[in-house]
Amino acid sequence: MMDADTLASPGQPSPTHEEPAFRVFIDSLSYLKPEEVNLVRDAYAFADAAHRGQMRYSGEPYITHPLAVAGALAEWRMDVQAVVAALLHDVMEDTAVTKSEIGKRFGKQVAELVDGLSKLDKIEFQSHQEAQAENFRKMLMAMAHDLRVVLIKLADRLHNLQTMSAVRLDKRKRIAAETLEIYAPIANRLGLNKVYRELQDLSFQLIHPLRAKILARAVRSAQGNRRELLTRILDNINCKMIDAGIAAQVFGREKSLYSIYRKMEEKRLSFSQVLDIYGFRVVVRDIPTCYMALGALHSLYKPVPGKFKDYIAIPKVNGYQSLHTTLIGPYGTPIEVQIRNREMHHVAQEGVASHWLYKDAEERGADLQQKTSKWLQSLLELQSGTRDSAEFLEHVKIDLFPDEVYVFTPKGQIMELPRGATAVDFAYMVHTDVGNHCVAARINQELMPLRTELRNGDQVEVVTAPNATPNAAWLSYVRTGRARSKIRHFLKVAQHDESSELGEQLLAQELQHLGLQAGDVPPASWEELVRESGVRSMKDVYTDIGLGKRIAAVVVRRLLAKDDSFVEEFPKMSTVVIRGTEGMAIQMAPCCLPIPGDTIIGSIRKGQGLVVHCLDCPGILKSRSSEPKKWIDVEWQPAEGKLFEARIRITAKNARGVLAQMAAAISEANSNIENISMEEKTPGVYTTLAFTLEVANRDHLARVMRALRHVPEVIRISRERGE
Repeated sequence: MMDADTLASPGQPSPTHEEPAFRVFIDSLSYLKPEEVNLVRDAYAFADAAHRGQMRYSGEPYITHPLAVAGALAEWRMDVQAVVAALLHDVMEDTAVTKSEIGKRFGKQVAELVDGLSKLDKIEFQSHQEAQAENFRKMLMAMAHDLRVVLIKLADRLHNLQTMSAVRLDKRKRIAAETLEIYAPIANRLGLNKVYRELQDLSFQLIHPLRAKILARAVRSAQGNRRELLTRILDNINCKMIDAGIAAQVFGREKSLYSIYRKMEEKRLSFSQVLDIYGFRVVVRDIPTCYMALGALHSLYKPVPGKFKDYIAIPKVNGYQSLHTTLIGPYGTPIEVQIRNREMHHVAQEGVASHWLYKDAEERGADLQQKTSKWLQSLLELQSGTRDSAEFLEHVKIDLFPDEVYVFTPKGQIMELPRGATAVDFAYMVHTDVGNHCVAARINQELMPLRTELRNGDQVEVVTAPNATPNAAWLSYVRTGRARSKIRHFLKVAQHDESSELGEQLLAQELQHLGLQAGDVPPASWEELVRESGVRSMKDVYTDIGLGKRIAAVVVRRLLAKDDSFVEEFPKMSTVVIRGTEGMAIQMAPCCLPIPGDTIIGSIRKGQGLVVHCLDCPGILKSRSSEPKKWIDVEWQPAEGKLFEARIRITAKNARGVLAQMAAAISEANSNIENISMEEKTPGVYTTLAFTLEVANRDHLARVMRALRHVPEVIRISRERGE
């Protein structure tokens, strides 16, 4: 595709149907019906004509690339639509061929597959990152509707990496990094182990060619040095299987270069310290025999405690099943062994593609496709709650690195979560409403906070409250894309509603200043305003006013069909009434923390809504004089029971029990302590303490300060302004 291949001027002719590569490809389609093979021939001829004259960086005709991608799909024994789409996957992007043209000639399914793979080259993006995020979003959405899209895309990316030697160095590294970040994890998530390992190793060689070369040399050298030891272990395992009457295939398994490199990086090890470069795989007849083989191996070599994993009883989310155990072999060498049956081996190597590859894996493949479909449906859920492509990609990335933790519901159902997941992640996995209203969790019958990380085997029960709502702080510790997406969606909707209410209030007050009410404006004027503004409804206009994206005075002028140039002469906005319960749409400035009773002033900041300051706040003096039009008058009409934060500073004698006395005085004055910090003014004599308190208004704060003055050790007390 264009990200790895560029087009040159016409020159070298494209291959004909007599080319050896084409003949080998056609021979590999023996599993298809004759009429389907003819359709593939037609698709090849169509792609050949469309790409004629186009070249890859290597100088080869461009058609060699789609032919190689289609060949990979044929190896997976994919259906005819997938093979045809692989041959045509670049024609919409790189030539004048349209989706409707493909649909008429090769069918709607093929056209949808090709469209899902095509990039959005004709759309203007602010940055390359934004373009890439939107491309991934489109591909993943197409993948959610049809899994074949991603299988073609992975084959496409794999061939691009294999043939990238002629591509510019910076482009090589960018594409390789993108592969490690997105495509390799997708291959892993779908259980395509061979593709996953190859994508990782090729990307590693492109990003760090020298390191990859040195590491490959070290692995070959280690293989030579340990050959006798490895042969001895292999022979011992084979003999043990025969003695136990178990028919098994036993073979050595080498770690990929990239996995060795990553282990060295993450654990800061030298190559000589990475002992498990080689492992062994035992493939047996059925599941009971897997456990018999495990017992035989544990009697041959001592197992390492805590290093046994049963992925047969609890498969990984991508359908992978095996028994993993680590043994202490000769000379204290750790040996990693995987035990599985033939069907599990097929799935471990080919993942979802095993459904097409192996007849004996059809039932397992169907189950795996069902699991994959469940994950893909979760992508559609993320998409529905996320408009921003970069944010959507961030959520997907989180779900692409699932080092799993398995926990239980109170009814004994197993739930899979990524390592580091918290009780909040669990709550959102159960149901969105459970997540939105959760307040705590019982983990193994013990009440725990929501930020508690879950461990394998935990039994989790979520405690909810009808009035509870998501907290923005949850975003700092949730691990699943689903939880992150749902929390952000709730907060955005809440902010939208609050900002809409504020915007409606500001607009009504502007109209009132002209002696009008909202009902006095003809409905046609409201409709015209919405149409001109390019939004869906008047509520969106109110939201923009509340968030500071539009000025109420300008909107009123448009509403009354007057020119925007009169805004300069428009009278000053009416006073806005603040109740203190508006939430995110109205914010108390952290620099001065105004409370009811303070004289206040407000400024509408883009994307923040109305920010309220004390009139004498030193942080706004310059802005008020240089930009007076940005400031509006506001006044208090506090809601009953609403508390506000206020800061006070106390200097007190450094004596035993002083802090307890001050805390008691604050409590008796019906205030809560939100935060406390202290610093020694003169060591051993005085201490200065900074309290953040919750108070209803200035009178309440004055009562708290009077109560504190009655503590004999308090020398000085003042309200704190500024951070």
